[in-house]
Amino acid sequence: MTDRSTPVSRRSVLKGVAAAGVAAPVLAACGGGSGSGSGTSGGGTVTTVKAADVPVGGGVVSGQAVVVQPSAGTFKAYSAVCTHAGCLVSQVQDGEIICPCHGSTFAVATGAPDGGPAPSPLGALTATVQGDSVIVTG
Repeated sequence: MTDRSTPVSRRSVLKGVAAAGVAAPVLAACGGGSGSGSGTSGGGTVTTVKAADVPVGGGVVSGQAVVVQPSAGTFKAYSAVCTHAGCLVSQVQDGEIICPCHGSTFAVATGAPDGGPAPSPLGALTATVQGDSVIVTG
């Protein structure tokens, strides 16, 4: 049996570690792809937003949640995790929740996909108005 091992330079090891360090967050952001739509676990508070910051017919992305107000005084919340590839949606515009990764869009009123490759609706969370805030639990 011959020894085929060759010494690995310190530089090669450091390059490999650096590449893995850069790739890990990117892969984590686009990983998942299970289609479950749930970016939260348990039933604790996911986020809290000021009701005044959520426009009628639109919404805001806050961490792992999207808080929307489809009609005046009606608040809903969804997981911000896209059901296509697990990326986080980035904005709510013109009545649609938008995922920047592959162009999926979701209806503000229902969380259902209305464009792009997402196969299922965003996971529903609970939105409760308390005073001037909307508290989202999952």
